[in-house]
Amino acid sequence: MAEYPNVKDASLIGTYPALVSGGGGYVWDDVLEYRVWCHPHDGAPDTEDGNDYYYVFETYGEALEFSEATLGAEQPLALIVQEEYIDEPEPGQFAHIKAQRLTEWPVEFLSRPRRHANTIPAFFAPDAPKNRVDILRGLA
Repeated sequence: MAEYPNVKDASLIGTYPALVSGGGGYVWDDVLEYRVWCHPHDGAPDTEDGNDYYYVFETYGEALEFSEATLGAEQPLALIVQEEYIDEPEPGQFAHIKAQRLTEWPVEFLSRPRRHANTIPAFFAPDAPKNRVDILRGLA
């Protein structure tokens, strides 16, 4: 099993809004919780009058174990916070957004290095490599 970071503050899991942005932004600052969405139409217990629902976890390992043992459950997602991020409104067109955003990410995206003070400036630097995304992957 891959190693992913624990959440920033375990006392806050379950307090974040259910509806957040999905994907994107290229960088991450902290993991807030791991979520496993359950779908009654796929066999999950119908505890919410036919609506989808999720459980929250402190670690990826706990979320994965629950997901694999629960009929109608998705693979875990990471709820992350981005204090600033890179938007791509059109393919190859990037914008530096200086605003906080919560978003759900596939946990595999956490294999990218966590954002640091120079990540986004290096991405937009005139001498950045042709494939700027390599900076975000920790390859440049």
